[in-house]
Amino acid sequence: MRAFAALMETLVLTPSRNRKLEAMVEYFRSTPDPDRGLGLAILTGALTFKNVKPAGLRDIVLAEVDPHLFALSYDYVGDLGETIALIWPHHSSSEDDGCTEPLPSLSNLVELFNMTSKADLPRLIGSLLTRATINERWALVKFATGALRIGVSARLAKTALAEMSGKPVQEIEEVWNGLTVPYTELFDWLDGKTERPDIDHASRFHPLMLSNPIDEEKDLEKLDPKDFVAEWKWDGIRVQLIAARGKVSLFSRTGDDIADAFPDVTGAVFGDAVLDGELLVGQEFDPAPFNDLQQRLNRKTALGKHLTAYPGFIRVYDMLFDGSEDIRALPWTERRARLETWFANNPQTRLDLSPIVLFDGWDQLAEIRRKGAAEHGHEGVMLKLRSSVYVPGRPKGLWYKWKRDPNVVDAILMYAQRGHGKRSSFYSDYTFGVWKGNEIVPIGKAYFGFTDEELKQLDKWVRNNTVASFGPVREVNKELVFEVAFDSAQQSTRHKSGVALRFPRINRIRWDKPATEAATLDDMQVFLSAT
Repeated sequence: MRAFAALMETLVLTPSRNRKLEAMVEYFRSTPDPDRGLGLAILTGALTFKNVKPAGLRDIVLAEVDPHLFALSYDYVGDLGETIALIWPHHSSSEDDGCTEPLPSLSNLVELFNMTSKADLPRLIGSLLTRATINERWALVKFATGALRIGVSARLAKTALAEMSGKPVQEIEEVWNGLTVPYTELFDWLDGKTERPDIDHASRFHPLMLSNPIDEEKDLEKLDPKDFVAEWKWDGIRVQLIAARGKVSLFSRTGDDIADAFPDVTGAVFGDAVLDGELLVGQEFDPAPFNDLQQRLNRKTALGKHLTAYPGFIRVYDMLFDGSEDIRALPWTERRARLETWFANNPQTRLDLSPIVLFDGWDQLAEIRRKGAAEHGHEGVMLKLRSSVYVPGRPKGLWYKWKRDPNVVDAILMYAQRGHGKRSSFYSDYTFGVWKGNEIVPIGKAYFGFTDEELKQLDKWVRNNTVASFGPVREVNKELVFEVAFDSAQQSTRHKSGVALRFPRINRIRWDKPATEAATLDDMQVFLSAT
């Protein structure tokens, strides 16, 4: 546990991507199995404990600490793990002289958490917190809850494995979903002890091919429209569907298995293929707004009422495997032909084919793109080189996304909340609204789009203009205007305004603009009608 705690401390304290990679590489090289595999599982979110939840840890601490003191400390620190590490009142008598009994290894901790009854867990966790040093307490809470917030993505952890072993990160991703914790088979391959794990194509996620944003001024003049095909950029989520030997799997763009959340889709698919497409909801293949799809996202299983109200389907735009044949090395035109033939031979009720957008030149496509966004709410268009093979990652010059221009609205800051991790000392999450008569109603929340220097200015403004506090949230004087950029606006019952913004971000801080000149709820109707 001591080595893992040191790794976690390094990862959270350094903003440098390269330093994070160095720390993970060293940990994976020096830590024996199975602990390094368990550490990898924690970093990638693959390890959870059924009976250990943040609320339970909070209750354990509140049994030993004054609740008011804990609330004040948590409000100031902004991170549960760090709060517990600092406030836990019991310490081993030998901690100061360095003779504290070390915590169990990760593998032993996993066994303890899995074997200990729910009734006995508070006593176990309390004992571990007492034996641990401060940084070990913090790491222990992160380990137990999985709520890391240390600036490390699963992709970065896999990149560290690639640097450690010299194996391409794409090869690691190719086998990732066919492996199980503690990844002994993976590390044996990375260490050169065995061959690459032989994972059946139907049992694993295949890394997706991604596009690059187009630079209208630089790219379009260099590209020949005749070399490219255009498709709509659909307003859903990217998925990969694998159908083979009567089994159907569904993965998100990051390789998470989401099949149980969309049984209406997976249960209706037949035929053998690996397909790339956009998950949407709607009746008769008519895409509903993204807000409707959002009702079904981030759920382990689907609710019965959602299956009826928001039926799912996939708009397919590429094929990776035709049956058991890997066709990713074929050009797009041949993959498309294979895909059309597959649909003809396997008519589907929850899959349909993404249509091609016909155009003669870039000016015509720009107008088509504008109309598609204004009249149908499309996110934009995709440009795909007709000769492009299917390459995992984001290769240059093959696929482009030409997104619609962002919408902009002037909104008023209403509330500010403390951030997490390195932002835990700053009020960095902002709720903003627009006028509805003489009151201001919220339309969204954003926590990026500003520089570190602007964050310091905003934090100071929030502290100097607070009118009420609610735990980590402060209500402020309704005087500061944000120019908020967003992709689209949709009706929402979750907001008092009845409006929710898609991908809001702070475009500009309007220190110069009076709040009386901010937008009104009536102004938002034009954005609603566009979707």
